[in-house]
Amino acid sequence: MSVRTPDPEPLPDEPSRPVNPGWLSDVELEEIRHRLPLLYVEAIPVRQDGLGQVTEVGILLRGTALGAITRTIVSGRVLYGETLRESLFRHLEKDLGPMAFPLLPASPVPFHVAEYFPLPGVSAFTDERQHAVSLAYVVPVTGTCEPRQDALEITWLTPEEASSDALAAEMEGGRGTLLRAALASVGALR
Repeated sequence: MSVRTPDPEPLPDEPSRPVNPGWLSDVELEEIRHRLPLLYVEAIPVRQDGLGQVTEVGILLRGTALGAITRTIVSGRVLYGETLRESLFRHLEKDLGPMAFPLLPASPVPFHVAEYFPLPGVSAFTDERQHAVSLAYVVPVTGTCEPRQDALEITWLTPEEASSDALAAEMEGGRGTLLRAALASVGALR
């Protein structure tokens, strides 16, 4: 796996170039969100027993830009030039901390492809900001999870608790449906 570092500042005799061409300014991102679907990765962190059975599911508590508190999963955009594995790892580390030690899947094939639309009713998933396509993965973690950035905490639930209607009602954008699909994909939905 390669490690992405910011581009160095140009030397005085070099032509000017973007500091990090993989990032968009807020204005550019807003404009693009109204013109193109964006690619995201989403991850449901899980803990497993010695037989590989899911025993716990990690759900994030996050504050939104509007100040609301909601339950969600690890999620984020894939940057230009970034592989799916690199993006998954970056977002897992960003949300769960550097000591989470995720076990990324050997194959980049997701358990589900979710399509988010700004208008409700087109699919089970909504995102009022944009049309987005998300590749969703179940990712075992073996280390200590300490949420960072806009993730306030992680709550570990049993698969039964994680698939409850009450939790689905607390999750944003239809992610309760995605969570149930994740649990079904690993045989943890009873």
